[in-house]
Amino acid sequence: MLNMFESERLKYKRTFAKKLVFIAPLFFILYAIITMPAMNSAHNYFEYTVFNWWPLIFVPVGTALIASLSTIREKKSGNDRALRCHDISITGLWWSKIAVIAYYMLLSTVELVILLILLKCFLPNSLSSATVAVFAGLIIWLTSLSYIPIGLFIAEQFGMVVSIIVSVVGLAMGVVAAAQPYWLFIPWSWGMRLMCPIVGVHPNGIPLEKGSPLLDPSVIPIGLAIALIMFLLLSFLTAVWFARKEVY
Repeated sequence: MLNMFESERLKYKRTFAKKLVFIAPLFFILYAIITMPAMNSAHNYFEYTVFNWWPLIFVPVGTALIASLSTIREKKSGNDRALRCHDISITGLWWSKIAVIAYYMLLSTVELVILLILLKCFLPNSLSSATVAVFAGLIIWLTSLSYIPIGLFIAEQFGMVVSIIVSVVGLAMGVVAAAQPYWLFIPWSWGMRLMCPIVGVHPNGIPLEKGSPLLDPSVIPIGLAIALIMFLLLSFLTAVWFARKEVY
């Protein structure tokens, strides 16, 4: 499995997907700097802005894009067809694809958190604390893992355009559902909903007022548990589908 992971990881060398992973955090930091004057509060503006837009835009769309580019690359090279002729685990191959995308999304999240912590040294009011930034980044990454098997499956079955469309529709649904009782049933709402008690920002980007029911921290373990269970379930089901899939 480790050999498969390393082999899959090497395929990203000098690709746009790998560049996107490291460029995205810089973009969102720059966006926070530009929009800083428009924030209602002078405190924690990076925290509110970045941890609202990161799970809203980049994580779902970025994951779908990276998954799609991975699928396109494999189909063009005919690598999947060639590998199926050898005595290797096809389900293991699928899991390695998921693991590598999760790995790069984690690297992107780590870069974002490091940049935020460094900025706090120069702009003390940009974050409430480094601990919050680390915790928020980790929760967003964990709750977004389900996007990977979804994105890979749709890209394999229907293509890149459909995968991106599904991601955009999903994030739109997530914004609407995140503040509603049914948020648990919409994967794209999990990250934004959990940012409410962690960061104190409403899914629409506005800082929450004290006493808001959205600040209830009891949703964190519930949302995290559901996200991880769904990730494992979707990964298993799509791995079985991929193993049985005919390659032309």
